[in-house]
Amino acid sequence: MRRRPRSDLNMPLMEHIKALRRVLIIAAYAVAAGTVIGWFLSDQGFAFLARPLLDVNRTLFITTTPLEPVLVKIKVSVVIGIVIALPVLMWQLWSFILPALKQNERRYLYLLVPSSIILFLAGASFCFFVVLPIGIKFLIYAGGHAVPATPFVTKTSYLNFILTFLLTFGLVFQLPIILLVLIRIGVLTPRALAKKRRWALLIIIVLAAAFAPTPDLFTQGLMAVPMYMLYEVSIWLGYLVAHKRKKALARKQDGT
Repeated sequence: MRRRPRSDLNMPLMEHIKALRRVLIIAAYAVAAGTVIGWFLSDQGFAFLARPLLDVNRTLFITTTPLEPVLVKIKVSVVIGIVIALPVLMWQLWSFILPALKQNERRYLYLLVPSSIILFLAGASFCFFVVLPIGIKFLIYAGGHAVPATPFVTKTSYLNFILTFLLTFGLVFQLPIILLVLIRIGVLTPRALAKKRRWALLIIIVLAAAFAPTPDLFTQGLMAVPMYMLYEVSIWLGYLVAHKRKKALARKQDGT
């Protein structure tokens, strides 16, 4: 008995599922391999991540359960593994998001992947070296002058705290890449982004207030200012991308 042929509507969905499965498997293998390496670097990794808190006077780490040191070591190992596997993860991510690129447009991946990695690391570094030292000192000393006290922080809570904000800033710094891709495929235009500056500024201020590590305006400004600068840079780079897109379309029409 002959099999029923697959309908054209089901083919794209199955292909997307297969592509997603392949991306997840490759990403999992890459993170697993990086985590093995990260296990041997986890002690140095946590010591590095702990610097913003240890720089605050009279602050000590504590553990509340016997399993906490091991769990923290595993979590730091995974984080190091993700950092090591970041090139593979970014390549798989953009390859899945932009599957419709033609053969001559695949070169854009060689620009997107390094740019995404650099911007992610730049955002995380800006958070770690600029925002977190200020934010942590504010949180620890806010309201603490009335009664002298020694701050005790668990390793787990601190690690969750710092990783949340490193990830947030790393993702925020992906804004230019996302906007440029949308401009390149014709969803957005630089002129439309320029006209929406006021709304963009309002949204950026709201996001900074929601995700900044401390409630003070100074720290929120440290997050909002880079975000708005990235938005402006995206507009000017978008004009270059849009100009190249128009030239490519013109050459294509002349060829036909």
